[in-house]
Amino acid sequence: MTWTKIATTDQLEDDDEILPVSVAQAQLALYRSDGEFFVSDNVCTHAYALLSDGFLEDGCIECPLHQARFDIRTGRAMCAPATSDIRVYPVRVDNGDILVDLDG
Repeated sequence: MTWTKIATTDQLEDDDEILPVSVAQAQLALYRSDGEFFVSDNVCTHAYALLSDGFLEDGCIECPLHQARFDIRTGRAMCAPATSDIRVYPVRVDNGDILVDLDG
């Protein structure tokens, strides 16, 4: 695994916060939910929209364009119009740094 620092924990201090992150060629969304951090691709699989502009609640991100919902833990598409899952990435926290494995 190759871990890449994408943020620090103080950048997302409250639950249900989202931060857009660009790393290399990847557009990612970093979430904080129930005190944990999660990372997914930032683009909805249904139509081009940034998930970081959406609404995060109960571990699901809602796309701001057509209200597709995705589980941020698994990437699973939860409702129409999305039928394809989003990619999620392994995350770890080390001394306040949030690290992601882009190959994971």
